[in-house]
Amino acid sequence: MDAQTKHHLTPEEYLATERRSETRSEYLDGEMFAMTGGSRNHNLIVSNIVCELSLQLRNRPCEVYASDQRVRVPATGLYTYPDIIVACCEPQFEDEELETLLNPALLAEVLSPTTEAYDRGKKFEHYQTIPSLSEYLLVSQDSFRVEQYLRQDGNRWLLTAVTGLDGRLALPSIQCEMVLAEVYDKVKLG
Repeated sequence: MDAQTKHHLTPEEYLATERRSETRSEYLDGEMFAMTGGSRNHNLIVSNIVCELSLQLRNRPCEVYASDQRVRVPATGLYTYPDIIVACCEPQFEDEELETLLNPALLAEVLSPTTEAYDRGKKFEHYQTIPSLSEYLLVSQDSFRVEQYLRQDGNRWLLTAVTGLDGRLALPSIQCEMVLAEVYDKVKLG
């Protein structure tokens, strides 16, 4: 094989490689894409959201996962690691390893300069094909702002943006509420 020829991995080859790897990679169309680590603000925001949603969902049939839970988008073949995932009812997994979720109800991404365009564009296009997905959140780490995309009839998505530390956002897909003061606890904007 010459240097110009790319080897395209099958999903099975990707999963085998990913399971042995110490770093995480996303997968699409035969290619793996290494993921970078998050900033301090990114990590605080993810932790704050996971903690708040876990408390609100305690004793309810929903599970909250952080960045290490892989999601597969069946219609497009994307394997990805959203920052926050909520699955309700019975979680469905791709195989007996229970590491690739198929039926998220809510996905959230904390925006960074290197991924913001992808998270808003192509990644959201992939996510929209997941039948179980009802809500998609984009959380800024540069300002106190959360954008919510809520699935409507006819596969339309309604955008609501909430700003400021006094902001509150209802999450109807999981019957929770997001308070921006809690999302941004200990986060310092520069």
